[in-house]
Amino acid sequence: MRDIYFEENYGKLYEQIENGTSMVYNYEDDLGKAHHMFIKREIPFSIDENIYYDIVTPYGYGGPSIEPVDENKRDELVQNFMAGLDDFCTKQNIVSEFVRFHPLIENAYDFMKYYDVSQIRNTLGTSLNEYDDPFQTEFSKSCRKNIRQSLKAGVTYRITENPEDVSQFKDIYYSTMDRNKASEYYYFAEDYFNLCLEYFKDNLLLVEAIFEGEVIAMGFYFIYGDFIHTHLSGTISDYLHLSPAYILRYALTQWGKEKGYKVIHHGGGRSNDPNDSLYKFKKRFSKNTEFNFFIGKKIWNKNVYKQLCEMSNADNNSDFFPAYRSKA
Repeated sequence: MRDIYFEENYGKLYEQIENGTSMVYNYEDDLGKAHHMFIKREIPFSIDENIYYDIVTPYGYGGPSIEPVDENKRDELVQNFMAGLDDFCTKQNIVSEFVRFHPLIENAYDFMKYYDVSQIRNTLGTSLNEYDDPFQTEFSKSCRKNIRQSLKAGVTYRITENPEDVSQFKDIYYSTMDRNKASEYYYFAEDYFNLCLEYFKDNLLLVEAIFEGEVIAMGFYFIYGDFIHTHLSGTISDYLHLSPAYILRYALTQWGKEKGYKVIHHGGGRSNDPNDSLYKFKKRFSKNTEFNFFIGKKIWNKNVYKQLCEMSNADNNSDFFPAYRSKA
């Protein structure tokens, strides 16, 4: 697998969050291989006592990925894969699919003809391999100033690879979610962190910002192949004046550069608004590095999709997808 988002156990992390079952559809023929992981969710109303489902990319990014034997026959492999996936979805009573394609792998370009694909925003990164000093090149001037002031004030950092315990991080993270009045979707349950340690201990990284012997911020990140993915972080309210969130990104950048990673992927904002506050925060570490983020929509059973929209009093031409879940 080229990234953690395509690992089978990654899907299992999000079964409870997405209220479904993680599944993988693998395809192989003489032209190559294809891999597709998704969460299969039961649709909460039936038609003639038939239960139907839809599928969605687990939290983050993913979508189908293609490994052709011959690049010149890549399109043919995609076509064959999609025919097989169509048959699979028919047998599984799958009505629709929502995909969040991987911005770094760029797998959306293989499927433009088969999904309703649209670029909804950019995601951000810090390039580590293209610059001798990513801190100087990728971080904004004001960001660098804040970090230098924080370091001068005595803030240090500590990085732990393959952590054995994340209980302190959970406490800091939950307190941050409380302070920000975050939606329930972002309150990852205790089981989630336990599964992260069980499935991906060797792919976890904890970063701590420390002041006068006390941990004042922590970051919880995924490392895989050439990539570092920022995932979750938290800060202690009393120390926000020391810019601990900036120190976490600085520490991650210094460590990632030293270890030979190619990029830190920060993701995007909470919305598609270019003035989104989270996007603007992440942009401070990503002056030169952005990625196109595409989503894909697919109706596998148009007749049933229409019936489900009618049953739920939803507009099947709505931007919300799948439309029959818009009232939920």
